[in-house]
Parts: sequence; C-alpha cells; structure tokens
Amino acid sequence: MLDQNPNFVLSVEGLTVSFDGFKAVDDLSFYVEPNECRVIIGPNGAGKTTVLDLICGRTMATSGSVNFKGQELLSMREDQIVHAGVGRKFQTPSVYEDLTVFENLELSYPHGYSVFGALTFRRNDAVRSRIKEIAKTIFLEALLDEKAAFLSHGQKQWLEIGMLLIQDPELLMLDEPVAGMSVAERKKTAELLNTIIKDRSVIVIEHDMGFVADIATRVTVLHQGKTLSEGSMERVQNDPKVIEVYLGH
Repeated sequence: MLDQNPNFVLSVEGLTVSFDGFKAVDDLSFYVEPNECRVIIGPNGAGKTTVLDLICGRTMATSGSVNFKGQELLSMREDQIVHAGVGRKFQTPSVYEDLTVFENLELSYPHGYSVFGALTFRRNDAVRSRIKEIAKTIFLEALLDEKAAFLSHGQKQWLEIGMLLIQDPELLMLDEPVAGMSVAERKKTAELLNTIIKDRSVIVIEHDMGFVADIATRVTVLHQGKTLSEGSMERVQNDPKVIEVYLGH
C-alpha cells in the first residue's frame, strides 16, 4: 500500500470483504480530502453501507487498507477508531428519547474517554457553552429543554449529528441522513452539512439525488462492490454507465 498522502484525510485502497465467497466490497479505492463531502451512491446491494462498516471497524475486511491521517484503521477496534476522530451515524436515529436535547448533547460530551474522566465530569460554563454552540449549529437552540421524544424525525436526525459533532471528529460518516425527512428538513440538512465541512470531512450515503447535488464535493458510484464512476455530480450524472446501471432505473 502507498503511504498516506498528507493531502488526504482518508485513503481507502484495495478494500475487499467476502461473505461466504461473495465479495460485497471488491478491491475498492478512494481518497477523501480535508473539508470534502464525499457522497457514495449506487443501487441497493452495491455495498455502500458495508463500506462504512469496514471503515468504522464494525465489519472486518478480508484485505486492503483504510488509512486515516496516518493510522491504519483495519488494525483498530471500533472504540479506538472513534477516539482517533471518526464518527459514524447509522440510518435510524438513536437518541435518548427520555432525555432533553441538552442532556443528549451533554451525555455525548467527551469526558476524557476514561472511567476517571466520566466520574469527575462536571457541567461547567465551558460544557454549557459548547452544548449551546452545537445546538445552534443543528437548529435546536430553542429546543434545548425539550425531550427528544417530542422532536420530529428530522430534528432527531439533527440531534444525533450534534451528538457526534460535540465529540469533534475529523471525519463524519452519515448513512442516509435525510431518509424520511420533509422537503424543508432536507434543505436544512443540506445547509447543516455545508456548514460542517468547513471544519471537517464527511462521507454520506444517500439516494436522494437532489440532496446529493446540494452537498457533494465528489460522488462515488458503487456497483457490485466496485467503483462504477467517480467525480463531480455533473460528471457521474452524465456517465452512460451510471445512467444504465443506476440513474436510469
């Protein structure tokens, strides 16, 4: 494998995973730059979610390399990958519904990643300030005292993104973040992601092509675990292979 290019936050090279002989991801390579929003699209079964599972350590790769800022992630546990600066949001929002927005964000505040840090954690001015800053970013500043159970589906998605942001990851991975959202919520989520990439890189899996056009720096199209096409949204939309395999359907 090549050494990590300092211009890349993430280098994925030759990534492969086989399940009973079936290659769900097959010799995949791509590179994510600082402040990039990389969107991965493709038909169902193309391997999109599996790629995120491999990067975050949820699934073990058969071969290849996933290098994050000089660290080989494939040799690390899930918790070590999180502490290294990689955050992952799954398709279904998993917030604590009996807690308020403030309490959900507070619970996600990094306590030093140790038992001692958690035991000695205190709600001080710095913590309150950071929570309010994140709440403003995710459009929930006026709902800090609202229980998460009473939020809309879209607001719960934003809260979970906020719970990741408060940990200050350098790479954020989101799996279908606008699924089930209203048109207005999708537009605000695009606004949120365009704000987020000012300070970090993001990988998004998405099916909504209008949303993809609003957020993507680069698009990777997967088909049968391999890269079918890659580039700007305009380029992949006009790629005959993509039209035949994906967009045309």
